[in-house]
Amino acid sequence: MQIKELIAQMMQGNSRALARLITLLENREYQAAIMKEVSPHTGKAYTLGITGPPGVGKSTLISGLVGHIRRQGLTAGVLCVDPTSPFSGGSLLGDRIRMDEISRDEGVFIRSLATRHNLGGLSPTARQSIKLLDAAGKDMIIVETVGVGQVQWDIKKVADTVLVVLIPGLGDNIQMLKAGMMEIADIFVLNMADREGAQDMLNELQTTLPSFHTAWRPPVVPTVSIRSEGIDTLYGAVLEHRAFLEREGLLQKRRRERDFHLLVEMVHDNLQEEVERRLAEEEDYKEIVDRVKDASLDLYTAADRITEKILDKVSR
Repeated sequence: MQIKELIAQMMQGNSRALARLITLLENREYQAAIMKEVSPHTGKAYTLGITGPPGVGKSTLISGLVGHIRRQGLTAGVLCVDPTSPFSGGSLLGDRIRMDEISRDEGVFIRSLATRHNLGGLSPTARQSIKLLDAAGKDMIIVETVGVGQVQWDIKKVADTVLVVLIPGLGDNIQMLKAGMMEIADIFVLNMADREGAQDMLNELQTTLPSFHTAWRPPVVPTVSIRSEGIDTLYGAVLEHRAFLEREGLLQKRRRERDFHLLVEMVHDNLQEEVERRLAEEEDYKEIVDRVKDASLDLYTAADRITEKILDKVSR
């Protein structure tokens, strides 16, 4: 099927066409062609990033948020960025297994994306997939990252509002936040707030926050997502942050920065593919590669020589 036909079907609400396009993006088969077609139709959706340590109930929280979003008459897209299988390279956790109830709603699209060993907590195609969901007409897009502690910085590059989810009783939560995650949060969610120690952690978070933020002071919203408690308050906090970004002119600034990061990523990927092709196919580089293999040339000198050769050819 032609790319333009798939995109036309996607924009008419065909979820299968949307899923097929994301698959093509993941395989990098038609990435440039797809993005050129959909880019003029993007810029309307609002993106939430949700991150936090494993076991804090992110998926349950997302289910509650999506239900609330749908009750407002809005559509939603969910990208669950999951650990990569070391064997297949695919996602280990299935979207429909994790969020079965909301997946049956025609106004909701859910997709799992594998990180493919990306240390920033995001799938390499997450940014492009967000743009696809945007072009498909989704009002709110939720991106859930792999819960691997302090390497969640990439979520700031794709989301308008970032939610960091925590629970009482993890012990090192505040120390972890001080070490890096505090700066990425626009809203803190204290999930499982009916547990012992919740009030102490709430107090500690609220005491710690002023030293990290100035213009926007992230609220700490207690929730019990398994019972849908606090979800309406959390959604209200998201709307307040969106209003703040729009009022301060920061929303468009973040989105321009997001496009810049995507540009850098795409150029990097293109250059990497070209370098790999040249090293594998062109005789000019064979001698250098062979000398590295037989240990007669060190890696650093080899890298410098290969870079010089490539730049010399480009400048001609």
